[in-house]
Amino acid sequence: MATHDYPLLIKQLWHTPLACAPDQEIVYRDSLRYNYHDLWRRIGRLANSLHRSGVRPGDTVAVMDWDSHRYLECYFAVPMMGAVLMTVNTRLTPAQILYTLNHARADILLVHADFVPLVEEICKQLITVKKLVLIGDGLPPPPAGDLSFDGEYEEWIARGDVEYEFPDFDEHTRATTFYTTATTGDPKGVYYTHRQLVLHTLAAAAGLASAPAGQRFHRGDVYMPLTPMFHVHAWGVPYMATMFGVKQVYPGRYAPDLLLRLIREEQVTFSHCVPTLLRMVLTAAKAQQASLKGWKVVIGGSALPPALAQMALDLGVDIFAGYGLSETAPVLTLAQLRPEHDGADAQARLAMLCRAGAPIPLVDLRIADENMNALPHDGHSAGEIVVRAPWLTAGYLHDEAASERLWRGGYLHTQDIGVMDDRGYLRIRDRLKDVIKVAGEWVSSLELEHAIAHLPGVAEVAVIGVPDPRWGERPLALIVRTAPEATDEAAIAAKLHASCDAGTISKHAVLARIQFVDGIAKTGVGKIDKKALRSRYS
Repeated sequence: MATHDYPLLIKQLWHTPLACAPDQEIVYRDSLRYNYHDLWRRIGRLANSLHRSGVRPGDTVAVMDWDSHRYLECYFAVPMMGAVLMTVNTRLTPAQILYTLNHARADILLVHADFVPLVEEICKQLITVKKLVLIGDGLPPPPAGDLSFDGEYEEWIARGDVEYEFPDFDEHTRATTFYTTATTGDPKGVYYTHRQLVLHTLAAAAGLASAPAGQRFHRGDVYMPLTPMFHVHAWGVPYMATMFGVKQVYPGRYAPDLLLRLIREEQVTFSHCVPTLLRMVLTAAKAQQASLKGWKVVIGGSALPPALAQMALDLGVDIFAGYGLSETAPVLTLAQLRPEHDGADAQARLAMLCRAGAPIPLVDLRIADENMNALPHDGHSAGEIVVRAPWLTAGYLHDEAASERLWRGGYLHTQDIGVMDDRGYLRIRDRLKDVIKVAGEWVSSLELEHAIAHLPGVAEVAVIGVPDPRWGERPLALIVRTAPEATDEAAIAAKLHASCDAGTISKHAVLARIQFVDGIAKTGVGKIDKKALRSRYS
């Protein structure tokens, strides 16, 4: 009997939406809206235009843009034609962006007008980039300078035919590359194949859709990403949203008033972001007395502080945490409530929503000691989180030694310390490099941050370890206050002692020094940059 060998290619995600939701909307800010049928035609035009410009299977197409419908088109057109999509982290330094473009061997660069000055700064040192395409976005053309463009995105793709025969090929073909900032040295290239991205899409979609009520993503939702699309495929959700055929809203450059308006006017019901961005939106909503009821938000990138989660719940947000890494595509776990939590009190439910959550389908997640022995799931035994799943990156681009370290012992090493309870719920204790060793005892910076973040008057907090002649290391709490008179050292010290007495933080945590600051350094994707903080304050 003849059968079809069905490769797991990104193009297969399009069968259902084209059949079931061709008229569903794609919205870009307040300037453009079209439907899935039009999106598919634009994807065809983009592929033809790339081919006309010399892009062939295996070539790398780099993109520098805000969160937009154009990015969504690139998510599909580039890998579906057998090329590699490189999503450029525009928050890196010019030197780091130059390094990543050269290291990835990018052949063509699609660049938004806002980033043209940056590209002009590095253009003479680009080794492999042969052509540039300008994303004008309705802005006046930038000065030509040393740059020459193959065209402006809209008129450039308009030259291409709407029909493109996207071929079948090996599902293990590389589809995407992006770069994650390393604690030391140059950024590391993380890459994924078609098979990996399709499997991640299916498993994460199943995990998100499986909650009985709340904390879920389904066909009736309206999706808007609040995670940069250059970062881990916007956590893979645009692929899920397209597969489901849901309405998608792309905000471009983030601005609190615009985001709130889009949430209200487009009736957005599902987003994801890091805690810093959520705080920005919630603060604006509170100031405007805006209701966010019905908005579901997954928080990742760093721990969800209970105080921030409570602020979100008070404004009507269905908030919950997730966990993953750039190296895991990224979703590994989700903190969804189960039916057995229905009878729990508000504080217990809040605590569950702020955990890393339970593994999604196909994830083999373990807590291991330094010899890779599995530790019990008792909620107390702490060790490194190691993981297997069929979509995890095979390693770092052009870096065999780092790839071997990542996968030593046959599991991907997350460099995170965690515990797991007997129902499979994961709680992150700290990053290996962020654990503070006081008098030989490990003190969790995350637990200290959670204890302090609950205090009135605390807008933001980061805890790092700094050298101490007596204790070896000592916690330093860097605190941004809502106002200078909002809280003081005495109130914070009292809170730490109370948390210590209650057993929620280590007894050595009360040795923390406290310093009030105007701001806390962030990485290019909005996480607290503890590497930079240690460099400055140690």
